[in-house]
Amino acid sequence: MGRLTPPGCLRLRQSMPGSLEVTFAGAEANVAGSLAMLGMQATFVTALPKNELADACVASLDAAGVVTQIARTDLGRLGLYFLETGANQRPSRVMYDRDHSAISLASPEIFDWPSLFSDADWFHVTGITPAISKSAAQATIESVRAAKKAGLTVSCDLNFRAKLWKWDSATEPKQLARQVMSEVLPSVDVLIANEEDCGDVLGIRSPQTDVHSGTLDVQSYPQVAREVVGQFPNLSIVATTLRQSLSASHNNWGAMLWDAREERASFAPTVDGDYSPYEIRNIVDRVGGGDSFAAGLIFAMLSDDYPNLEDALSFAVAASCLAHSIKGDLNYSTRAEVDALASGSGSGRVVR
Repeated sequence: MGRLTPPGCLRLRQSMPGSLEVTFAGAEANVAGSLAMLGMQATFVTALPKNELADACVASLDAAGVVTQIARTDLGRLGLYFLETGANQRPSRVMYDRDHSAISLASPEIFDWPSLFSDADWFHVTGITPAISKSAAQATIESVRAAKKAGLTVSCDLNFRAKLWKWDSATEPKQLARQVMSEVLPSVDVLIANEEDCGDVLGIRSPQTDVHSGTLDVQSYPQVAREVVGQFPNLSIVATTLRQSLSASHNNWGAMLWDAREERASFAPTVDGDYSPYEIRNIVDRVGGGDSFAAGLIFAMLSDDYPNLEDALSFAVAASCLAHSIKGDLNYSTRAEVDALASGSGSGRVVR
């Protein structure tokens, strides 16, 4: 979809009428683009209209190294979202404009999943696509079932967006999300969520966490993960990003990974074995941070160079930390840069 942002930290009413910065983004596209930047072949599947704006969107994915499998349709338009970048105590704000987009109107039958999965190893979905329409929800459910049938590893980022789960007016957004995602998750191997997602979608919460005040009870998340696996025993891994928002410009950032097979939790980053989150001051752009984490985790778990889950988690957290320094949704960090940060090189000194 298109992302429209006022320059700097201006608000929409300050910059309009006037100019907005236009880029292309979207949760699954962000993951594919970040994987391509790290050097892994990634294919992005969606539906787009037959027009020049959609052509530009595809060209941006091609430029990032993403292989595209686009169903072009005469129905709908390119979805949009508008972002006001926050600063200090003023939060960033997102306004969605996704009704009647091509993907929201596309019939699930237009995707030939057996053919698309023929040479694939891993399939990633999020809770955003099924939030935009009933048909998109059905397409998501069918896609993960087909991926499991084809023998792929399936990952899902819950990504609860209350502003989007509105396509069934008789059902409250959280309840609608729970109904749909409860049909998706039985086909998932690796679940990714932020501090709030498990509570909003599955009703499983960390009792001492209040993300709005910046308070996280980090040590409670293994129990949250254990309860999630209790509901969906097919899950082998539950990864939770841990964002402590001190302000819009200053976050502490890390993650926990629960290995359901070993019933063991890992945290990253660590100092002398203890969890010690990255302190990110002067954030450039935090949107897409979770997607860069998902891409980093997928990349490391598919690579032979990260032999255990602790290493994979450290790589994923470092990748997403660096994404906070880059404008736009896509993480343009290289593998070498991520490895350097994960190894402790975080001073920001000029590389000559």
